[in-house]
Amino acid sequence: MSDPATFSVALANEIATAQLMADLALLIAPGDVVTLTGDLGAGKTAAARALIRFLAGDDDFEVPSPTFTLAQIYDLPPYPLLHADLYRVNDASELEELGLVPLPDGTVVLIEWPERAPTLLPPDRIDIALTHRPSLGLGARGVTVSGFGSSAAKIERLMALRRFLSLSGYTDARRERMAGDASTRSYARLFKDDQSVVLMNSPRRPDGPPTYDGKSYSAAVHLAEDVRPFIALANGLRDRGFSAPAIHHADIDDGFLITEDFGSGSFVSGDPPKIILDRYQAAVEMLAALHQEKLPDALPIAPKRNYHVPLFDTTAMMVEVGLVMEWYLPDKGVAMTSNLHAEFLLVWNELLTKLAAAPRSWVLRDFHSPNLIWLERRMDTARVGILDFQDAVIGPTAYDLVSLLQDARIDVPESVEIAMLTHYAKLQRESDPTFNAAAFVEYYAIMSAQRNTRLLGTFARLNRRDNKPQYLRHQPRAWGYLKRALAHPSLVGLREWCTAYVPPPG
Repeated sequence: MSDPATFSVALANEIATAQLMADLALLIAPGDVVTLTGDLGAGKTAAARALIRFLAGDDDFEVPSPTFTLAQIYDLPPYPLLHADLYRVNDASELEELGLVPLPDGTVVLIEWPERAPTLLPPDRIDIALTHRPSLGLGARGVTVSGFGSSAAKIERLMALRRFLSLSGYTDARRERMAGDASTRSYARLFKDDQSVVLMNSPRRPDGPPTYDGKSYSAAVHLAEDVRPFIALANGLRDRGFSAPAIHHADIDDGFLITEDFGSGSFVSGDPPKIILDRYQAAVEMLAALHQEKLPDALPIAPKRNYHVPLFDTTAMMVEVGLVMEWYLPDKGVAMTSNLHAEFLLVWNELLTKLAAAPRSWVLRDFHSPNLIWLERRMDTARVGILDFQDAVIGPTAYDLVSLLQDARIDVPESVEIAMLTHYAKLQRESDPTFNAAAFVEYYAIMSAQRNTRLLGTFARLNRRDNKPQYLRHQPRAWGYLKRALAHPSLVGLREWCTAYVPPPG
């Protein structure tokens, strides 16, 4: 086994301990095992409680010591966590009764007193050793964090994160977890001097192995694999009067950003959530304004360093819709045959070829309610705060309108969709009398079919590959939107293919 990655730090009090555990929480994922060692009273349970409370997003979340229950499972927002205390374990057979043999899948496992069951510990794990440091103060602790096996990379990243926070002046900031997305990124609010900013942890990595003509999925469809696109597009949008977060500090190589905090003004309300109509209309108007701009395909990210916005070409679109063949249809028991695949390619090539004449702009890619913040104090289209644009490409203007009006997370009534689509067409006609509304509606239907076909496959992949079953609840919505698109006369070929081969979700 290779040497572990290790670093040590002196923590003045429980607040400093909570900050360290919050930083670690940003980097761990289901399947990780974290152990806590130290003498009685060294602060193991306090450290565990800090990590659990950060993940819960609640500083008052009740986390009792598991000394007597031995194990406690928490169903936390990002994933389940099992907190175990092995101090009273006398026999290895007890571990199975606690649900620790084997270690549970899809769960973070947090273990105090791991030395009581050394055979339980996997080779890939994170060890946190705490000691009293009375010379530094009554509540001071010395902490040594070690990453073994594949977990060594996470501890190296933890060290990089701590350096970044120190250089940017946020080591002592209070951390608050923010909801993540379907990617490997994670987020936290940092509070300092009565001001808040957002910390983005965006590790550099491809999405999947190189199985698409030697490229990863993310490279094949032009998804961001580092923070450069975010920086470039954020600056490019702001330079044109649109509301993307200002970037206060950046570590491009390690993938850490500290950005402006837009707050939490939502585009939906209620339970179940429903769209706020005037805010969606403002978003439509923002897209119309963006699409009226002459936008470059190269944007600066640093002196003498440009980022080139990729083209959302037919190849990329085909790889995306191919997810339905790779993940969704197998889940539904549909046998994959060469004839089925050939028909699929034929019908999609015919459709996507029609997009060659479509008007083009920056496509922000996931322009829907979870990624939009309402900025009440700003004016006009600047009230639409945009959070997610690092995957931007140059492609058909209809795409982002589909993302918004066929929101993957929220039901948008068809009557509202038609009204908003009509409003967009009116704005474009006022700007350009040659705007062809009928042709745009056809492009919109094709982009709807493309996006929602991709989403059926994406949600199936998130469930099966990434152990995120919560995304399956969105499949029926994507299916409903797809059926809307297939009603357009130009999609008759795809409609017949879907009727023959694509079962509905459920």
